Amino acid sequence: MTTTRMATGTRTRETTAKTRCSLEELVDRLMAMLTFRVDPEPEPAAASTDLVREIHQARRYRQEGDLDGALETLSGAIPAPAAPRFARWAFTEWKHLVKRRFGQLAPLVYSQETGRAAALVPGGPAGILEVVAVLGLSWQPGKLVSRRSLRGLRPLGESLGRARP
Repeated sequence: MTTTRMATGTRTRETTAKTRCSLEELVDRLMAMLTFRVDPEPEPAAASTDLVREIHQARRYRQEGDLDGALETLSGAIPAPAAPRFARWAFTEWKHLVKRRFGQLAPLVYSQETGRAAALVPGGPAGILEVVAVLGLSWQPGKLVSRRSLRGLRPLGESLGRARP
């Protein structure tokens, strides 16, 4: 804002040159100040690198015989923002770990989209399933869910033959 003094005769008059903003511009400025900035989604290259590290760590655990540690490592992985080929690799590794660890329990696989899956086994009353392993979901092992609430639930053997999760 600038102030200028103008002399007219014997009186001095102050005029203020204001920059006029539209209401829309003011609201935009206010919203920009109030909006909490969220970190942007990781770029596919960075997400892919992180995912590859987690897959390799899970494979190390598997080679050492620690299947639970390998599944826990992959449960913290987030394959969705990574390149599709890395998300498929993570899913394939996860499925093989589930088969080795829980194969005798005939687990079912629930996959809602690429890079997200859960292995479930019957637990409790009829129609109730217990989550035993997850990939890219916020569910925790031990969570109980209804069989009726899950669409796309398949036996693990059928899921292994599929090209995408």
